[in-house]
Amino acid sequence: MDFPARYWHALEDGRIQCDLCPRDCKIKPGQRGLCFVRANIDGKMALTTYGRSSGFCIDPVEKKPLNHFYPGTPILSFGTAGCNLTCKFCQNHDISKSRAFDKLQSKASPEMIAQACVKIKCKSVAFTYNDPVIFLEYAVDVAKACRARGIKTVAVSAGYIHDEARKEFFSHMDAANIDLKAFQEEFYHKLCSAHLDNILETLVYLKHETNVWFEITDLLIPGENDSAEEIDAMTKWVVKELGVDVPMHFSAFHPDWKMLDKPRTPAQSLIRAREIALKNGVRYAYTGNVHHEEGDTTYCHGCGEVLIKRDWYELSQYNLTSDGKCLKCGEACAGRFEGEAGDWGRKRMPLRFR
Repeated sequence: MDFPARYWHALEDGRIQCDLCPRDCKIKPGQRGLCFVRANIDGKMALTTYGRSSGFCIDPVEKKPLNHFYPGTPILSFGTAGCNLTCKFCQNHDISKSRAFDKLQSKASPEMIAQACVKIKCKSVAFTYNDPVIFLEYAVDVAKACRARGIKTVAVSAGYIHDEARKEFFSHMDAANIDLKAFQEEFYHKLCSAHLDNILETLVYLKHETNVWFEITDLLIPGENDSAEEIDAMTKWVVKELGVDVPMHFSAFHPDWKMLDKPRTPAQSLIRAREIALKNGVRYAYTGNVHHEEGDTTYCHGCGEVLIKRDWYELSQYNLTSDGKCLKCGEACAGRFEGEAGDWGRKRMPLRFR
């Protein structure tokens, strides 16, 4: 359904300009922006995917990935269609680049989603699969309905958003995972049609102007963004600008969409990136999309004790107090913790609304 959208202004020539993200699309009547879901309908901006989803699924929260946000708990995940980036390596391109709205098979109001979370005892809801920035109005309304019932909200995003919209969007989020796809402008320009500085601004904003818990994911692509020099520069920037407590996930690429010529990321590249991050002061560094026990595990930065041991998304040890302190030395682990760990495990359960 078309829903009145925010963050736009009219131009003198009949077009409207979208002010949601730095792309600043100028849209003629009847046309859509690059994201394909924000459209000029009768001279006003409309969100065409409000209340419609590409599907709902209950995941482990660690799959977002969030390793320090109520570990072991289930999270209701969903997305819509479209995206405001053009990443050639997109691993959800069937959703993010969809131009066919029959991909949106599920319809659910914010109230329906919130009620479902309560009924199935999900700790939180995640806006994911495609970037929730582009369906801000829907995400915010869902977040309001969920918060009214004590349900946490999570944004999985590239962080490509303008200042004013950023303030509204993240004011309704309890946590986020931000894709820091590389640490070079050329990569963002060539492979994503975006700019690095805008993403760095979002990260700095989250750290210094909000209470949102956030973690960072870096998908390492062989020959593109996986050099030791780039990882070194990125992790030094994170420690300097964001601090030592922001978890970083180094994740493995697999050939997809317009980058089928690249090989899978070797596990050793992820392990090396993690080692560089730790050397530079990042306290919590992880490897993703590979089976690497050490890179899955959370360690106490005070005494080195295992705090949370994981096998993929299954928790096998949990040595934290109810408020997130090491059972051995009492040092606090950064994150959001409450009581005992959840026992959702690695289950993935599709959900349909009727």
